[in-house]
Amino acid sequence: MASKALKQVSRIITAHRQREGGGFIVRRPLPSGNFDFADPFLMLDHLGPVNYAPGEAVGAPDHPHRGFETVTYVLEGGFEHLDSHGNHGILSPGWVQWMTAGSGVMHSEMPTKELLDKGGNFHGFQIWVNLPAKDKMIPPRYQDVPPENIPWFESADKQTRIKVIAGEVEGVKANIDTRTPIYFLDLRTTGKYALHIPEGMDAMVYNYHPTSILVGQEKTKVNESQLAIIKAQGEPVEFEAADGDSEKKEARVLVLAGTPIGEKIVRHGPFVMNTADELLQAFTDMQTGHFGKIPGSFERMRATDEANAKRKQQGKE
Repeated sequence: MASKALKQVSRIITAHRQREGGGFIVRRPLPSGNFDFADPFLMLDHLGPVNYAPGEAVGAPDHPHRGFETVTYVLEGGFEHLDSHGNHGILSPGWVQWMTAGSGVMHSEMPTKELLDKGGNFHGFQIWVNLPAKDKMIPPRYQDVPPENIPWFESADKQTRIKVIAGEVEGVKANIDTRTPIYFLDLRTTGKYALHIPEGMDAMVYNYHPTSILVGQEKTKVNESQLAIIKAQGEPVEFEAADGDSEKKEARVLVLAGTPIGEKIVRHGPFVMNTADELLQAFTDMQTGHFGKIPGSFERMRATDEANAKRKQQGKE
């Protein structure tokens, strides 16, 4: 008698749509409804894919962060990053920025000049990762990683490729340093693959592609814009591309896993702290200029308003 398949998918959440930043639409499965925290992950936003006409692209003008990390992963298009510490960078397709906000920073994430002037596609993700109490007030840190420095794992049958942004897959180790144990993988498969997730880590799988995927030993179907909550129970998590028409098409998912920090959090807007007093202090520090300023803030807001007005005239979101 065949043994019963282990149920590894405990829940499926469909992303909701909402407006963020300077006016762009995101698909957000976390937080969503009564699922507001997946320790250590605070938020997962799916940006696009969207096609902008010239002058329509928007981003996130000047805003603060304290107490956690923001992770930006660009598939198409690009962002220009500026902050109150004088840092500047361009995130092009394939790039990842792992920003540790720590004690606090004011920053902006705007479309590149090329995307704003010429238009084009934009597609990417932003993930928020909590910091333990001992690290919440460390100095800000940036890890801007180009695609050539992000390793790929390929399965023996060549049907599965995994971009190892954080963590390790079968000896292929990421170059990004994380404050707590984190796995961030972009898994793409036309076949089957069993992924080992370290003991003690909780995991999530987000399908960002039209092709459905079967997840877990019980083969739960996960469609586009759906997030599967995984309880591996010490066993590898199985992935299988669901059938397309007459042949299997490539499925693409993000796999996020991390060791829970296990601390109480108090969060509001751009701040994630451990106590109400710490949260209040963050707002006080912002209002008194502790986070600093970035030259050109007026121009960035004007560009954002103009882009939103142009899209509205065209009847676009």
